[in-house]
Amino acid sequence: MPIYTYRCKDCGEEFDLLVGVVADSEKLKCKKCGSENLQRLFSGFGVGKGGSKSSSICTTPT
Repeated sequence: MPIYTYRCKDCGEEFDLLVGVVADSEKLKCKKCGSENLQRLFSGFGVGKGGSKSSSICTTPT
């Protein structure tokens, strides 16, 4: 299940929610004021590269 960041349009509170596949069946509410007037925010994420940390060096014969 993904974690989304929301901002309440009424009080400005930002918070994260673990949202399931059936999230539409229940109303999301602000944890601070209880408002349903929420905006889902874009959040950054990192992507790691697996494998070894050594790098290959390509040399040209002279």
